[in-house]
Amino acid sequence: MSFISQKKIKYLKNRLFIPILMMILVGVSLFYSFCNHSDKNELLLQMNMQLLKMQHFSPPEINDLFSEKVFTAYLKNLDPFKQYLTKEDIEEMSRYRLQIDDQINNNTYELYDLSVRIWDRRFAEIQTYYRELLAHPFDFNTEESYETDPDKITWTKNDSEWKEAWRKELKYRALINLSNALKRQENAPDSVAKRTFEEMEADARKQVLKNYDDIFQYRKQLKDEDRFALYLNAIASVFDPHTQYQTPSDKADFDIQMTGQFEGIGATLQVSEGYAKVADILPGSASWMQGELKINDLITKVKQENEPEAVDIYGMRLDDAVKLIRGKKGTKVTLTVKRIDGSMHEITITRDVVIMEETYAKSAILTDPATGTRAGYIYLPSFYVDFKHTPTGRSSSDDVAKEIEKLKKENIQGVILDLRSNGGGSLPDAIRMSGIFVGNGPVVQTKANIGLPRVLNSGGSSTASYEGPLVILVNSVSASASEILAAAMQDYQRAIIIGGPGTFGKGTVQMLADLDELLSDNTAFNQFKPLGSLKLTIQKFYRINGGSTQLKGVTPDIILPDVYSELGVGERFEDNCLSWTSVQPAAFGKWKNPVPVGSLQKKSLDRTAGREGFRILAEQVATLKRLKSESRVSLHLKNFRQTEEERMDENKRMDEINKKQTKIAVDPLFADKALMGTDTVKIAGSKKWISKLQKDIFLEEAVAVIGDMK
Repeated sequence: MSFISQKKIKYLKNRLFIPILMMILVGVSLFYSFCNHSDKNELLLQMNMQLLKMQHFSPPEINDLFSEKVFTAYLKNLDPFKQYLTKEDIEEMSRYRLQIDDQINNNTYELYDLSVRIWDRRFAEIQTYYRELLAHPFDFNTEESYETDPDKITWTKNDSEWKEAWRKELKYRALINLSNALKRQENAPDSVAKRTFEEMEADARKQVLKNYDDIFQYRKQLKDEDRFALYLNAIASVFDPHTQYQTPSDKADFDIQMTGQFEGIGATLQVSEGYAKVADILPGSASWMQGELKINDLITKVKQENEPEAVDIYGMRLDDAVKLIRGKKGTKVTLTVKRIDGSMHEITITRDVVIMEETYAKSAILTDPATGTRAGYIYLPSFYVDFKHTPTGRSSSDDVAKEIEKLKKENIQGVILDLRSNGGGSLPDAIRMSGIFVGNGPVVQTKANIGLPRVLNSGGSSTASYEGPLVILVNSVSASASEILAAAMQDYQRAIIIGGPGTFGKGTVQMLADLDELLSDNTAFNQFKPLGSLKLTIQKFYRINGGSTQLKGVTPDIILPDVYSELGVGERFEDNCLSWTSVQPAAFGKWKNPVPVGSLQKKSLDRTAGREGFRILAEQVATLKRLKSESRVSLHLKNFRQTEEERMDENKRMDEINKKQTKIAVDPLFADKALMGTDTVKIAGSKKWISKLQKDIFLEEAVAVIGDMK
């Protein structure tokens, strides 16, 4: 058998997840059966399925149970808010519920074709109906409610219920606009002309009408490849949550993200129940510097600085929403976002080029004036590496080694490595970094679907070593390579891990197969290109103690309140995730000076129990949990505004609390101050970062733990 060359399958680093460990060779003969295809969708379906069946770590059996799961996933992709389809539509499509496996084997997609016809029909009906409804005033004195949580919504039984659900949906959108208009008028100076309630109510409906006209205009422009991607991803999601087909436009956006150089706000977005959700904020970006946009915010509207009205992006294609949000350096964009507690905020961000320096490791000195404890702090946003090995390329392991050497010259008594919200990156870098702290030894095990586990050793570090007290900070968003490093240090009893109840729990490895590259030797397929790419899971990670980080993640030694723990963040919240398994432990010995976990836990518990900051943080977590459960909102104007006011007051109170300074002193390193010199931009950036660290109660406790370890 001849093989496609290694360059034809590219392994790209996804900042949120682990990169690829090994190159998989795919036989050219695998694709001989494609030669007779005259339809792009057929080609995509067969290529994706053959790759999934042959290369996925744990491919499920393609049977009736698989069909049911695909059917459920497809409905969720197609209509996440259960707005467009009725139970009658679902019943019509249900005749294929148990036939999807047969259709896949025959390389057909009758369910997809039927769903397109049903969707197009409903789409036209809705457009006529919402225009009729919005032509007349709503009665906001009637007590009725609207459910905002899609998991609590069921599909309407028939057209009558369907129309009633849409009436409430439109009324809810108009109510938000009306409430905001009333608030603006109440806070306006007396010199500003007052408008009547009727005028504001009419404007609120006009705004909703324009927004939905925009949404439907965008949806009319959906390409067939975007529609078919929903179907392909329903199939892929049944294999596991991280297996995904990427359209050519998705792949282009992904490639831009991987370069780290683009003009925009610097936020990574993903589709979540019809919204563009903030999945990550790039350190050093315009969003990060501005400070108001938060992870898990749902972006509902986008307004350009030279446009009078905002565009409602709810239900819009993600790539179209991203195009609206991106823009030239120096221009401003205003985002309307919905927080996890339901509150609405307007955030204006000046677009800029992402500052790459802010995405690299950096350090500070943290000092507790009461005890004199002096700790070196290293912030690591990701396990980055230059895969192209350019002369100016950098790697996280090299940079952390350099920071360690600089910190050792500052007479520190311990090191705090901050992996909070670090979603992973280069696994080899995480392994090499472990060598700085434990020398040469096993760090992680990997296993494909066949064969024995492979133990990966650090090899030690030739550039730096550190043997003093070590604290590692994590949270629920710490994933992949972050979990590997934290787990290894925990297994060696080399460090104390501090964080929320647990890390993300992603213990799998993905490869990214460029479908165009796989067919590059055959010009007969050029008519179908570009085809996009397939990201699929090929391996699992295991700790050196034999357990997996999959699902369970890493449980910190010292557990502190974590707001992310109430946001439904983590592998265990995903559908069709792979199970937790174990392998034989690797041969390793404990650190020569094992961390006294028990005594450090007790001292931390006694200390944090009496601290106001952690008491308030625990209260904030409880409030967030309560607000999440209160998903049904009143459509009565007075009651709606009262609830909104209460939530805004709660937000303001929490914001004020979060602005309080801790007792620790934060200073830049002498070496860094010398490098900054008189550069006002770098000095301002350093001051902003230091100010942020001084409000971080987790760092205050980490310094105290270093003091306990001295």
